[in-house]
Amino acid sequence: MKNKLNRIAKDTNIFLKSFFNKQNRSKLIPVMKYGLFPGGKKIRSKIIVDIGSLFSIDTKILITIGAAVECIHAYSLIHDDLPCMDNDKIRRGKPSTHIKFGESTAILAGNSLQTMACEILASPSLKIQEKTKISLIKKLSECSGHLGIAGGQYLDLSYEKKKVSKKKIIEMEKKKTGKLFSFCCAAPAIIRNKSNKEIKFFENIGLNIGLLFQISDDLIDFRGNSKKAGKKTGKDQKKGKATLIRLLGHKNAIKYCDKIIININKNLKKYGSNSKNIKETLDYILNRDK
Repeated sequence: MKNKLNRIAKDTNIFLKSFFNKQNRSKLIPVMKYGLFPGGKKIRSKIIVDIGSLFSIDTKILITIGAAVECIHAYSLIHDDLPCMDNDKIRRGKPSTHIKFGESTAILAGNSLQTMACEILASPSLKIQEKTKISLIKKLSECSGHLGIAGGQYLDLSYEKKKVSKKKIIEMEKKKTGKLFSFCCAAPAIIRNKSNKEIKFFENIGLNIGLLFQISDDLIDFRGNSKKAGKKTGKDQKKGKATLIRLLGHKNAIKYCDKIIININKNLKKYGSNSKNIKETLDYILNRDK
């Protein structure tokens, strides 16, 4: 699993570095690169490749889409770390972008990464039909805006130090984290021009993968080591964050994750042995320590 993940991370970074090299130079590029590279584990890119393999899509196409997703993910982290948001000073084992370059520069770099994601999907590097590119850009925009990441982050901040129901926490986490994973799962189905019903099926798979990822992330914050995680841990409890761990308890949160994995695997059963890769990724998400 780690070898596959490393290979996808390497290929995604190679694409992104090449894309940056073709850009006109600007003062923001070093800041954007700082927030993007080395760029974490590329689990979202791995999910795209996993689902793409169910449809026999060329890996180069999937890596290009993964690169766009990683730009969105990096933008969201840069903004999440800001003092007006989660106020995190460490990210991926180094000073957060706003600590290194200042708040205003970090915001502008995050904004630029968001627009670069759309630029990647619209570029000649992505060898698919123009109509399909528009569908992907529309879907990614929905998943990263007020209906997705931004809307979820708003709820996350507004729920701090409040008693929040399980239903509302799940809704918030599916927006904040799940929506980008839903794009990762839907993108291959969109490329293959599948029915709206099938696209929705994969979007729901992605929402649940995102929920699994977020609970796993909260578990790392709850029990994790700051050095290993590459960011400060134990902060959710201090801030009074609304999480399923806080609501259900540590053991029950893990049981809830197991149920999510069982349901996803059951839904993908019809794809037979082709779904082996996604099963490996789900186990990795739950059992990772950073």
